Amino acid sequence: MGFFDFGTIFFLVAAVVIFFQLRNVLGRRTGSERPPFDPYTAGRTREDAQKPENVVSLPRKRAPGEPAIDAYAAIDAFAKPDTDLNKGLRTIKDNDPAFDPKTFVDGAKMAYEMIVMAYADGDRKTLKNLLSREVYDGFVAAIGDREAKSEKIQSSFVGIDKADIVSAEMKGSEAHITLRIVSELISATRDKAGAVIDGDPETVAEVKDVWTFARDTRSRDPNWKLVATEEED
Repeated sequence: MGFFDFGTIFFLVAAVVIFFQLRNVLGRRTGSERPPFDPYTAGRTREDAQKPENVVSLPRKRAPGEPAIDAYAAIDAFAKPDTDLNKGLRTIKDNDPAFDPKTFVDGAKMAYEMIVMAYADGDRKTLKNLLSREVYDGFVAAIGDREAKSEKIQSSFVGIDKADIVSAEMKGSEAHITLRIVSELISATRDKAGAVIDGDPETVAEVKDVWTFARDTRSRDPNWKLVATEEED
């Protein structure tokens, strides 16, 4: 029993010694210590950390003497200044401040692929959203004629090699932009019996098109629609 009491006292003394050693090494919290490092907010300043999370910082006001941002910079980088194309794109920019030629071309390339494949598949719903009324009627008439003959188009879109804006202008409130598009496509038309009557299902063909897209700049609808097509020889 005496051994047990001695052992208990020994461990209590050891615990007290260890506590004071840790206190001397680590110190005591005073309430003024730096918060623990947070890797997800390490780049924020102390002032940023104190801002409410739902506050959005607004663009700063231009300082006196600081040059204004050139509204036509993207257009001048896209088309040589003082050319008819540059002037046409600037006119569209004047009527639609959000217009950017590179963004437009990227969107037109996506629309081109969607239209080509929707026509091959007879997808009238997709075409209706991408075409003007006149062009839509022409496409639907061709699809209907094909269906009446029980013909089908077997098509695979390979990609677009080039998509260049060749002209741009305003017609009233409508912006019109014409592109020359060079694409690669595998396409074949089969008759009712499945025989190939046009194209080649094994060959990649180069297709050259001149397409014109338009958008009413007064409309809230940001989408452009295909208003004219022409196949280049």
